[in-house]
Amino acid sequence: MSEAAPAPPTPPPLQRIRIWDWPTRAFHWLLVLLIAGLWWTAEYDRLELHVMLGVVTAGLLLFRLLWGIFGSSTARFSNFLKGPRGVLSYLNGRSAHALGHNPLGGWSVAAMLAVLTAQVGLGLFSEDNDGLAWGPLSELLESDTVEWVTELHEWLFNVVLALIALHVVAIIVYAVKRRNLVSPMLTGRGTAPQGTAPMQPAPAWRLLLALLLSAGTSFWLWGRL
Repeated sequence: MSEAAPAPPTPPPLQRIRIWDWPTRAFHWLLVLLIAGLWWTAEYDRLELHVMLGVVTAGLLLFRLLWGIFGSSTARFSNFLKGPRGVLSYLNGRSAHALGHNPLGGWSVAAMLAVLTAQVGLGLFSEDNDGLAWGPLSELLESDTVEWVTELHEWLFNVVLALIALHVVAIIVYAVKRRNLVSPMLTGRGTAPQGTAPMQPAPAWRLLLALLLSAGTSFWLWGRL
């Protein structure tokens, strides 16, 4: 008589812990509002306001890049950017539970930040066809280069929209799997297996430094408008 197959291991009980700090959550939702505003102002030719929103977005992105280097544990790039082996382990279901972004989601976040940084950076050097609105750094380039940069800036927004669509699809897929990604980004808390260490906050001085550097950059760009 053959032996019965062993029962699958019982998953550990879940606990509710801190996942995201408030600076990361504030960045996320402010970015959502700013992208919507940038789309609307470009679509309806409110280009002076579009440039102003772009300057604010530049400072916000700089903050997130700095926070990804020395911010709270789940916000750091070193915490969620894994190599090919880590991504494959996650896809094969062999990796441990990831608090915050999983290895695949981490690279999608990095791609979004990289494309948005390029998009906003190009916008700082752009100028509209009528010369009525211009980026604060456009005077540093020759007119032909400005024209080329402006065209690339407009085209790259299609890539931004594609990445946003993929992000929304991922949220829906996880919702179908009964894993809510939106609630932790609103409240900062979510569920994780028992024993998982919660998010480790960064010292307040690091937050102050990131805010001063990002706000100072935005004010400097604003002064060139």
